This record gives sequence, structure tokens and C-alpha cells, in this order.
Amino acid sequence: MTRVPVLEIGGTHVTGALVDMAVGTPVAHSVVRRPMAADAGARRILDTIAEAARHVGAPDGAEWGIALPGPFDYVSGIGRFRGIGKFEALHGVDVGAELRVRLPRPRALSFLNDADAFAMGEHHAGAAAGQDRAVCITLGTGIGSSFLHHGRPVTEGPGVPTEGRAHRVTVDGLPLEEVVSRQAVRARYARAASLDGRAGVPDVGAIAALARGGDPCASATISGCFDALGRALAPWCAVFRPKVMVVGGSMAASWDLIGPALSAGLTTGADSAGPGADIVVAAMGLRTAQRPDDAPLIGAARWALRQA
Repeated sequence: MTRVPVLEIGGTHVTGALVDMAVGTPVAHSVVRRPMAADAGARRILDTIAEAARHVGAPDGAEWGIALPGPFDYVSGIGRFRGIGKFEALHGVDVGAELRVRLPRPRALSFLNDADAFAMGEHHAGAAAGQDRAVCITLGTGIGSSFLHHGRPVTEGPGVPTEGRAHRVTVDGLPLEEVVSRQAVRARYARAASLDGRAGVPDVGAIAALARGGDPCASATISGCFDALGRALAPWCAVFRPKVMVVGGSMAASWDLIGPALSAGLTTGADSAGPGADIVVAAMGLRTAQRPDDAPLIGAARWALRQA
């Protein structure tokens, strides 16, 4: 039985697990989650990661898969976190070398982007299973994305944004994350509701609840932000021709509101993206993640095996 140790490193937590590749899911008793302070010093961040890893129960000489956000040099294992407000202490740090002395005698460490890990997990055992082409989007603090062809991330070519990252796309003359992100949604609602200061601005889940209750400012905010996301993604989908778009992340909990707005934006964007784009986008399935919690763990395990 092949059990692959993995780590998923986020801005607020680190999760470790053994993934049983015979069934493609994490071993229940192996999953450990620890809080993470992304603004801490390098030693504290690395020690927190290592502490979670030690509780996974990985054997010596294992191939580890490690999913984490960018900017990061995934080949060399060196952090490039400059000016983004998280993991700044790891900028220029050889994270791979530091973890090799902290983890239980790893044979190899295979790093990959957390959005790619999520996408590969959903392709293996979730909402993108069996699809030769898929676009997977994560909606959280920012926008994560992965364009998959036969289960592998595509990071270059005419059908994908730079490095396959949707946050590099612009919409309405602005970078996408200035229009669709946790901060952008809150800011848009604050303007619509004439709220002053960040302290009194509700978070995205609360804005969604207000929209369900009939608040016109909240409804306009949700529809405006996620319609824009659809318009931004439609031209890329028209070229990449995915069979499905899978959406995950914390904001996906409000899919009853986000889904219709995203769908409307995709339709509008396809109408202006050139001949045939509307047919491609209309045929694309749009669904939420089936494995929102463990897809990144599964994807990291699959990546480690492929790299090995």
C-alpha cells in the first residue's frame, strides 16, 4: 500500500496527512491541522510546519508532497514572498533545505502551487474526475486558478494566462484581485452601503447573508463582483475549451449567490470573445468542489508520486 505524506501550507494553517493512494484519500487518523501565523519570523513558520509534519507518522525516506501559495520557486524550493503581506520572512529562504533538516529524513520534497494541488485532487477524486480539460478556481483571500490537461497543470501557451494564474488577468481595466477577492468584495459593499472604515464592514459570508435577506447593496456587490469574474475568465475558457469549471475556497460556501452571478458573467464574456466562444462556454459544466477540504492533500500526493 502506497501512503504519501503531504503538507498543505496556507496563510492561517498548515495541514499534514498521509494519503492512501490505493483509495486516493487521506488516512483519517493521520490528518493534523495546526494554526499558522503567516506574518511570523522564518524560524517560527518553519518550526510550525515541521511540528505538523512530525504528527503525520511518515516513515523515513518518504517522498513528500508540499502545496503552498506563491510566489514561490517550486523547482528550487525558495520563497519569493516579497510585498504580498504574508510569509515575507521566507523571501529568499531555501524552504526545501530548511525542511529537509526538520522532517523525518525525507527522500525528496516536491513543491507545487496550492491551487494546482486543489485542481489535481478534484481531478483525481472530485468534481473534475474523468475530464480531459478542466479549469479550477479557488475563491478565498485572493483568486487561485489551475488549468488542467489530462490532470496536469498547464502554465504556458495561448490558452492560459501567464503561468496559468487568473489573478494576472485584468477586468474592467483593473487587476482581477482588485475586483474579486475578500478585500475587493468588502470594499465594494462598503462603497455601496456608504460605510466608513474597515471595522464596520462585514465579511464576505455576512454580505452574502445580507443579500439573501434582500439587502440591495449586498446583492449588487455579490452579483457585480462575480459577474466580473465570469467576464474575465470567459475569453480564456473559449480558447482552453475546458469541459468543466470547478470552484472551491471559502467563498464557495455562498454558491447559491455566487454561482448564478459567475454563470451570467461567463455568458456575457463569451458573447464578446469571438465566434464560437459562446458555444464552448455554454457547453462547459460549472460546479462546486466535491472535496473542498482534502483535494489539496490528494493533489500534493499525486504530484509527489509523479515527480518521483
